[in-house]
Amino acid sequence: MDLLYTNDTAGQYPPSWYAATATPPEPFPKLDGAHTADVCVIGAGYTGLSAALHLAESGRRVILVDAHRVGFGASGRNGGQLGSGQRVDQEALESMVGFERARVLWEYGEDAKALVKSLIAEHKIDCHLKPGIAWTGSTRKDVAHLHDYAAHLQNKYNYTQIAALSAEECHALCPSPDYKGALLDRGAAHLHPLAFAFGLARAAVAAGVTIHENTRVTELEHGQAVKVKTEGGVITAGHVVLACNGYLSGLAPKVTARVMPINNFIVATEPLGEDANRVLTQDVAVADSRFVVNYFRLSHDKRLLFGGGESYGYQFPKDIAPLVRKPMQVVYPHLKDVRIDYAWGGTLGITMKRFPYLARVAPNILSASGYSGHGVGTATHAGQLMARAIEGQDQGFDTMGCIPTPAFPGGGALRTPLLILAMTWYAMRDRLGF
Repeated sequence: MDLLYTNDTAGQYPPSWYAATATPPEPFPKLDGAHTADVCVIGAGYTGLSAALHLAESGRRVILVDAHRVGFGASGRNGGQLGSGQRVDQEALESMVGFERARVLWEYGEDAKALVKSLIAEHKIDCHLKPGIAWTGSTRKDVAHLHDYAAHLQNKYNYTQIAALSAEECHALCPSPDYKGALLDRGAAHLHPLAFAFGLARAAVAAGVTIHENTRVTELEHGQAVKVKTEGGVITAGHVVLACNGYLSGLAPKVTARVMPINNFIVATEPLGEDANRVLTQDVAVADSRFVVNYFRLSHDKRLLFGGGESYGYQFPKDIAPLVRKPMQVVYPHLKDVRIDYAWGGTLGITMKRFPYLARVAPNILSASGYSGHGVGTATHAGQLMARAIEGQDQGFDTMGCIPTPAFPGGGALRTPLLILAMTWYAMRDRLGF
């Protein structure tokens, strides 16, 4: 199954609210013939766009290619949440690598947030950046853990932008009967993810990056100079950056063994008008404590953008809206009859430990992927770290790659059935309230 085209039409953005409300750059030409570059970047999502931008600003000749369009994949379809830290919480990281290294990884997560905010400000990217993410708990046990975690960040990391919310405070912010309490992170943020990607693309072009869309890479020929072969030509480059995430396919078996593509789904309701206050009373994003996470926020035109739903296998369901409406009704029963104007899916990459996988595929081929739902900041930062590594400043890249990332058991043949079993088990636990 070719995930590049299984659920999408070549070169066309999905029918999302994001695509309907963001203006893309003019289409970039398909690569044709033979070309040379200092660096070839494969994949025009946050990782690739950030890497290309930073490399060009350092004076490198960069060619960026994508099989579809800039921002076409998960970078242009996600929930738009710019979270703090890493995808794995600090307590888990401390058990993995010890407190001191966990502290460094926390600081890298803070660097990722700061990088996104600075890029938006520097390049005047209009992507509706707003502060605040609430993490809500559906059980008292979940709420207790969230409150303990807020105290842990305050006491051990001196992170003062986070606060525990009681049940009453949570309901005043997010009037859902499903939630029993929360923590509110004012240092985190949310944005229009596709508009952010388009802004990065424009900044990269202004810095001198050459972009080719509808250009699928078919083979990498390793060597002192890497030959990047496409369906229409070839690029000879001193370095290659792999920024393909869930769409890497067979270009780097070492990576695909450790990064599994999965699908996720989002809907956008009709504009809610005054009823928006029955969803959120403040302009913050929300993610809940369920293993099959629900995440949502209000758009700038007062729609509810809600992500969730269970689906196994790589084919998108024929009708996404009912799949997502089901968990949305649990969170907001009063919206059971609300009209859904947009529904779309996307493919992201996850790892066994839910920590991104940064790796050297070869001395002059770097890869970053597997953001596991935490990619707005982490992917943008990973692109910058790969650019720095190519410039000889590899400490950040190596530090982010310090956590061993095991391959999924059974390779391609078994990893999907095992994921289905695991997801089914945890979804059942969610429904039973364990």
